[in-house]
Amino acid sequence: MAHYIALIHKQADSCYGASFPDVPGVTTAGDTIDEVMQKAREVLEFAAEDWSDHTGREFPNARTIDELRGDLVFQEASTDAVIAAVPFRAKAVAAE
Repeated sequence: MAHYIALIHKQADSCYGASFPDVPGVTTAGDTIDEVMQKAREVLEFAAEDWSDHTGREFPNARTIDELRGDLVFQEASTDAVIAAVPFRAKAVAAE
């Protein structure tokens, strides 16, 4: 099972927010870390369902944490973030 890295941030007076360096534009939020982690799994699956219809590209592959650590954009975005591995199970597409 693949895992996507999520960056979880929390500002004062706000909920927890999660974003995915490998899946640009996909975000979610929750009142607790547990809630945002559950929603992170759900939003990844939801985004993958029609990603190619909306973007014209395949759903991005997940990079390892070691690959991400070498990415300067990730280094900056992960400052003050909780880094979490979110399990991702792609739904099978039925043959027509």
